[in-house]
Amino acid sequence: MKQHTGSMITFTRPDGQALQGYLAKPEKTEGAPAIVVIQEWWGLNDQIRGVANRLAQAGYLVLVPDLYRGKATVEEEEANHLMNGLDFADAASQDIRGAVDFLKTLTDRVGVTGFCMGGALTLLAATQIPGLSAVVVWYGCPPLDYIDATKITAPVLGHWATQDMFFEADMIDALETKLRDAKVDVEFHRYLAHHAFANETAAGPGRIAATQYDPVWAQLAWDRTLTFWGKTLWKR
Repeated sequence: MKQHTGSMITFTRPDGQALQGYLAKPEKTEGAPAIVVIQEWWGLNDQIRGVANRLAQAGYLVLVPDLYRGKATVEEEEANHLMNGLDFADAASQDIRGAVDFLKTLTDRVGVTGFCMGGALTLLAATQIPGLSAVVVWYGCPPLDYIDATKITAPVLGHWATQDMFFEADMIDALETKLRDAKVDVEFHRYLAHHAFANETAAGPGRIAATQYDPVWAQLAWDRTLTFWGKTLWKR
């Protein structure tokens, strides 16, 4: 199978500022829906480009906005510094909105997905960006009082780890209740796994001990995700 690779492009935020992002295209672009992928706290690195390429290989136009403006790291302390320096409200309402708006010039069906920090931003974006077709959250959540669930109109799929030390089970249960109470179309799956279980570089050298890749759960979560995108993004 031909390996997909993308390229860096420049697009515009609603406020007019230019921003770069990684765009991966499927073999057949005509009629293809689109997905915005939001990075983990490491930045726009090879691993998140690989996620974009994998989705492009499955038939989607994919854009990863560069939230850190060219910075990336493998060091936990530096990643924490970069994440803490990020204005989450601005990233959701401007960076991610700009990526969605760019993709909407190519298709009317756009989803958003994100991992860890990107999962939290995905939920925030779902409350701020109208017209999203679907949302997939991977083990990341903002403080619950930041989420106005009544503003979420897209169906939400969530993947969570029961042994996650960063986003604990009680918080995820409360999130699910909050979404259901607001009549959001929500489907949560919980896996007997650690944080970042779908990141094949997790728990490598210099990585946090509390993260651990699990190929079996990762594959199941990917299968569920592709099924979900297939139901929500493709015209029937």
